[in-house]
Amino acid sequence: MQLTMTLTAAASIIVTIDGPAGTGKSTVAAGLARRLGLEFLDTGAMYRAIAWRALEAGIDPRDNDAVTALALASTLRFDWKADPPELFVDGRACGEAIRTPAVTAAVAIVACNAEVRRAMVRQQRAIAAAHPRLVTEGRDQGSAVFPDATVRIYLDASPEIRAQRRAEQLQSKGVHVDAAAILASIISRDASDRARSEGPLVRPVGAAVVDTGNLAVESVVDALELIVRQRATRAHALPPPCADDGALSGDSAS
Repeated sequence: MQLTMTLTAAASIIVTIDGPAGTGKSTVAAGLARRLGLEFLDTGAMYRAIAWRALEAGIDPRDNDAVTALALASTLRFDWKADPPELFVDGRACGEAIRTPAVTAAVAIVACNAEVRRAMVRQQRAIAAAHPRLVTEGRDQGSAVFPDATVRIYLDASPEIRAQRRAEQLQSKGVHVDAAAILASIISRDASDRARSEGPLVRPVGAAVVDTGNLAVESVVDALELIVRQRATRAHALPPPCADDGALSGDSAS
C-alpha cells in the first residue's frame, strides 16, 4: 500500500500599512515583516525611483506625459534576497540616491501623476501575486491597491513630530536641514496626497489606527504584530511570537 501525504501551503496573507509621510511606515513595515516571516514591499521606493530617474534625465516632474513615458519604459526589480529588499531601476541599484531632498521634493509631484500611479499599482499587484505573503506599505495600499487585504493598518502622527523625525534622519546622514522648510514640505505633501484623484491618502475601511507620535520603533512594531496576530487565522501559519515581544505581554499601543 502506498502512503500519500498531502502538504497544504500556508494561506496567502497581505498586510497593508498606510499613512502620511514621516510616520515610519518603511521602518516598521520591514521590522514587522521580519518578525512574522513575511516579505516586505516598499512602494514609496518605487515612486522615488521614477522621480530619481526623471531628475537624472532632465525631465521636469510636472511634465506628466514625459514622466509617464519614463515610468512605463522603466524596469523596476527588487532583490528579494536582501533584507530589506533592494530596489533596482533599469539594472541600477537605487540605494540612498532616492532618499535625497531633491528626490523627496520631486516625488511629491510624481506621485500625483494618475498614469504613473496606475502603472505602479499594476506592478505592485503583480509583485503580490508572485509574493503572496507580504507586508506592503504606502499611501493607498489598503484603500486602492489591496482593498481586500487580510489586515489593513493606518499609521499617523502630528506634522511636527514627523518633520522632526525627517530632520533627524537627514542630519544623521550629514545633510544640512532647514526645520521650518521640512515642516512646510510635510504639510504640503499631506495636502497633495489627500487631494489627488488617483489613490488619495485615506484611512482604509476597517483599518486599525496606530498613532506613532510618542512610540519608539520597537513599540510600534509590537503594536502592529499584535494587530496582525489578532486578525490572522491559523491557516496563515504565522511563526509563534517571541517571549520578549512587548505587545504580546501587555505592552501594546492604543
